[in-house]
Amino acid sequence: MKRIKLVTIFPGMFTGPLNESMIKRAVDQGLVEIEVIDLRLFAENKHRQVDDEPYGGGKGMIFKPEPLFEAVNSLRRRCASLRPWVILLTPQGRRFNQEVARELAQKDYLIFLCGRYEGVDERVRIGLADDEISIGDYILTGGEIPAMVITDAVVRLIPGFLEEEALAEESFSGHLLEYPHYTRPPEYRGMSVPPVLLSGNHGQIARWRRQQRLRRTWERRPDLLDKGELSPEDRRYMDLLKADSSQTEER
Repeated sequence: MKRIKLVTIFPGMFTGPLNESMIKRAVDQGLVEIEVIDLRLFAENKHRQVDDEPYGGGKGMIFKPEPLFEAVNSLRRRCASLRPWVILLTPQGRRFNQEVARELAQKDYLIFLCGRYEGVDERVRIGLADDEISIGDYILTGGEIPAMVITDAVVRLIPGFLEEEALAEESFSGHLLEYPHYTRPPEYRGMSVPPVLLSGNHGQIARWRRQQRLRRTWERRPDLLDKGELSPEDRRYMDLLKADSSQTEER
């Protein structure tokens, strides 16, 4: 069973996301154990203060190192047989993507440190964190939402959570975006479902879906195509797409 611990000063933020939908199902099925840890319980002062003013002056408050070290060491003692991978959520970290999600899904024990305010004492990064991750080039009020995002992306990759076939066809699997989806009715407000999807010919449907993945990736995220493994048939289709695009531009 995978273990995920979320260290935060706002444990209530995780109540909804962890107790609804498929994440809750994964917990109920015993695929993952998720625990929210209140960082204030590891503060050494009677006021449970976990932050302080920065040395050298400046605005904002900084997370003190002691509570974070104590929290992680406590978790290590509780499960001495597993070495946790400690992740500091920070805008300065490496960019999170599906490849990183797969990497983290291979680890048995993850601890997320959710920062707040102006950040954490640098000694936490140096002496405690194994990894630093950012979910994008923007600033949030804390690390809780990034921790939720990463937890969701990682848990759904745990074996037994989703069928392998479903995972293989998702966006970013094989470095391609996902194909378009349709359901009933077959026509709505003048927009029709592609006839091939109604044909019942599974071979043609599979070919259409593959071509749609290639087309959508080429149109929206061409940078991904350099990382993917394309078959000779894929490359022929890409040549047709490029030729059609060139003719359209000439017109």
